[in-house]
Amino acid sequence: MDLIVSTDALTSFCERATKFEFVTVDTEFLRETTYWPRLCLIQVATDDEAVLIDPLAPDIKLAPFFALLADPNVTKVFHAARQDIEIFVKLTGAVPHNIFDTQIAASVCGFGDSASYDSLVRSICKVELDKSSRFTDWSARPLSEKQRTYALADVTWLRDIYRELRKQVEATRRWDWVEDELATLRSIDTYVVRPEQAWERLKMKFNRPRDLAALKALAQWRERRAQETDQPRSRILKDDVLHELASQRPLTPEAFDKLRAIPRGFGRSNAAGEIIALLKEVEALPKSALPPMPERYRGPSPKGAVGDLVRVLLKAVSEQHGVAARIIATSDDIDALVLDDDAEVPALKGWRRKLFGEKALAIKHGRIGLVATRKGIIEFAVNQAEAAE
Repeated sequence: MDLIVSTDALTSFCERATKFEFVTVDTEFLRETTYWPRLCLIQVATDDEAVLIDPLAPDIKLAPFFALLADPNVTKVFHAARQDIEIFVKLTGAVPHNIFDTQIAASVCGFGDSASYDSLVRSICKVELDKSSRFTDWSARPLSEKQRTYALADVTWLRDIYRELRKQVEATRRWDWVEDELATLRSIDTYVVRPEQAWERLKMKFNRPRDLAALKALAQWRERRAQETDQPRSRILKDDVLHELASQRPLTPEAFDKLRAIPRGFGRSNAAGEIIALLKEVEALPKSALPPMPERYRGPSPKGAVGDLVRVLLKAVSEQHGVAARIIATSDDIDALVLDDDAEVPALKGWRRKLFGEKALAIKHGRIGLVATRKGIIEFAVNQAEAAE
């Protein structure tokens, strides 16, 4: 096995790799105690060799590998690429060029939603992987022989998986389906977390505009502090603490001690001082500067019978076409289209609309129904009389 620990050796390998149509790529990293993932190992394979690149080696610079990632003539094949690409975006400021994700391809080729790498190795390569080294300490040196074998397997079998899935995508003419999903991975916005948008990932509902303004300010403060100190968000403040702070808005150190989610004594910390200053700014906002609350919808609940019918339809379409349901529509997509025929969701655009969206709207408006046959297959039945009404 080749373990690359010098820039010269890495340069030589990357020069060889550029002569191939594709390379397979994977990483090992640690993130339990940091905001940013700490890269510990890079695995890369071409058609005729596989190597481990040690980014922790004292005599290595990764510039030759980053140049390979940027080469548009070489396809970079990942499995479940998002976290790997996030690491490279942090290190280089750019998304690798010409990427392919086998998990996405598998989802449109009948392998189910979010197919794991070992399940694809099992079903396509007929091999059972030893995954016992998955959660070992990848920052420890030297790497054990077992760790190195495990790490290389993540890119060697990936070559066969890529070839097979590419063949299936071409045979089913579903390249546009794959490309739609890859577009998200190719966008740098997927990996850049902007503190001012941090509140959007929190599934919290408030009835008062000032509570929402406080949540936005607190989430931005936490995200920025987590990034600057390289700590997980939860080590700064947990989500339930943000909710309580936004709704109660303590303005003195003593007021913090009355909150259930806050550790006693926190109100006298430097962080509490920053939070108090932040909340005082929120309290001083005029009503005209507060964020608007979403309009309360008065129609059928997307979680009710109509939403249930659309979800049954999604399952039927998914099984009929051998495509993972999540690729066609998410639960949020279904909620949105039940509320609005013109919702800005992928399920109502392009191939997804033809495959599913139009039928979902037809069910919503009673133009079609669902029938279960004795074989358990869901069919689509049109009732012309009711449709005319």
